[in-house]
Parts: sequence; C-alpha cells; structure tokens
Amino acid sequence: MVQGKQTGLGSGWMVVAAAFFTLMNLWVKQANQLFGFGTGEVVFWRMAFSAVVLGLVAGLQKRRFATPHWKAHVSRSVSGTLGMFFIFYAVMHLPLATGVTLSYTSSIFLAVLSFVVLREKISRYSQTMLAAGFIGVVLLLKPSFQAGQEWAALVGLMGGLCAGWAYLQVRELSLLGEPSWRVVFYLSLIGMVMSAVWATVTGWHPLTLESLPYLLGIGATSLLAQLAMTHAYRVGRKFTVAALAYLTVVFSTLTGIFFLGDKIGWQEWLGMGIIVASGVLSAMRR
Repeated sequence: MVQGKQTGLGSGWMVVAAAFFTLMNLWVKQANQLFGFGTGEVVFWRMAFSAVVLGLVAGLQKRRFATPHWKAHVSRSVSGTLGMFFIFYAVMHLPLATGVTLSYTSSIFLAVLSFVVLREKISRYSQTMLAAGFIGVVLLLKPSFQAGQEWAALVGLMGGLCAGWAYLQVRELSLLGEPSWRVVFYLSLIGMVMSAVWATVTGWHPLTLESLPYLLGIGATSLLAQLAMTHAYRVGRKFTVAALAYLTVVFSTLTGIFFLGDKIGWQEWLGMGIIVASGVLSAMRR
C-alpha cells in the first residue's frame, strides 16, 4: 500500500511539470510580444539560468564535469538547442496551443527515427497510432496555412523533428552511462553559446526591471519543470507519467484562450485531440 501511494505521488509530479512548462511557454510568448525579445535572446536566458544553477550545484557537490563522450554531448546539445529555437519561434508566432502541440510531435518523430536509424520494429498498434498522429498534425496545421502562418507552422514542426532526434541521442547517452544532470548541463552550456551567437547576429534588447522577471521566470520554470519531470519518471508509473505529460497541451490551450485571447477553430481542436490521444494511447502500451 505504501509503495503504491508513493508511485501515485510520483506520477503526480508530471502534473507539476506540465504547469511549469505552461508558464514557461506563456512567458516566452509575452517576452516577445511585450518587449520584442527574439528567439536567440529567449533561448540564451533560458539556457544561462540552467547552466549557472546546475554548474554551481555540481561544483558544490564535487561532481565530475569531464566526460569521454563529449562528441555525443555536442551532437545531442546542438540538435536539442535547434529544436528549442524552432519550438520557441512557433510559440511566439502561433496560438499558444498550436505552438506547444507541435513540440509534442517529437514523440511521433522519435518513433519514426527509431525505425529508420535504429531499425527498431514498430508494431501494428504503434503504426496505427503514428498514422493517427500524422493525421492530427495535418488537421492542426491546416488553419495556420490558411491564415498565412505556414512558415511558423513548418518551423514548429521542424522543432518537433529536432527534439525527436535529441531524445534519440539522450537514449544513447543513457546507455553510455552519462548522468542526467551532465546531459542537461552540457545542453544548457552549448545552447547558451549557440543562442548568444544568434542573438548577436539578430540584435540584443536591453534588460529592464519590467522584462527581467519574464526572462528569469522562463529559466526558473524550465529548470523546475525538468526536475519535476525527471522525478516523475524516476518514481512514478512510466506510462501514466508519459500520458500526463500531454497536460501541457491542455493547460496551454486554456491559458491561450483565457489570458491571450487565442481563438481555436474546430480543426485545431480536432488535430490537438488526435495528437494527444495517439500519444496517450501509445504511452499506455509501453
């Protein structure tokens, strides 16, 4: 009984993570709308917060930063940072629900990449869920294309692809025995450098007392969400946690409607519903 209760509480941490991810995406959008911060700047501040906090904690705990697998870290960090660039761009330029849902196509691309790259077999059930997921993507993107937002929609879809590739590489790093903190630290460090270069090309905006809380909030909620999600996967029921992850889409949809005035059409509702349902049903069979 005690163990079951602990496991249930562990799965519940994913609800906390979903709430933090929703706040992060909301502040990403508002940092752009209210203060004009570009993708490079927002990614920089998000990465810098995690790099500094994780670096200080690891240093105080005398953890080892050196790794023999630095090439794998660089590859994973570059793809993960590109995915974040693309997803944040979509969140800034599309309705919040659409941009966030596109980031969750990473699970679809992960399954496809596992089949193409790793030659893993895909069951009939998984094939059906993948097909349903792609149908959901088409339905979700159609209104964006009709509204002249096809570039932002395609960028968001590319973000899902890059994130799927990054998750594939995280799996490889886990098999190599790399601790999760080191994976996230190098992602943050390399991402900070990449985004600083891009922000220098596109231009920096000065920090103000009004904008600073948004940028710090993006970094803090992102890190807290990652920690809550990691804890949920460690102590919770994995299929329950994976299913609860899609609450971010639900929370983001409600946030966009009530706080940003987003209008969601029936095709977008249907597309999001199919993507979420296919993801949840896939998670239940893992």
